Amino acid sequence: MAGKTEKAKGRVKEAAGALSGNRKLKREGRIDQLVGSVKDAVASTVDTLRDALVGTPATAKKAARRAR
Repeated sequence: MAGKTEKAKGRVKEAAGALSGNRKLKREGRIDQLVGSVKDAVASTVDTLRDALVGTPATAKKAARRAR
């Protein structure tokens, strides 16, 4: 979620910089978009690792049923 917010903020900054001719603001917007992409990638990796190590919620429910 934070990555998407960061990307949106970056797009707004980049557009504002382009419209106003402010290269610094445009550059900051690109950086914010990159940071958002990195946050999304890290979150996705964490979710994948968590599922691989712990299992998905559906897998946990199946295991609980078998244990009864």
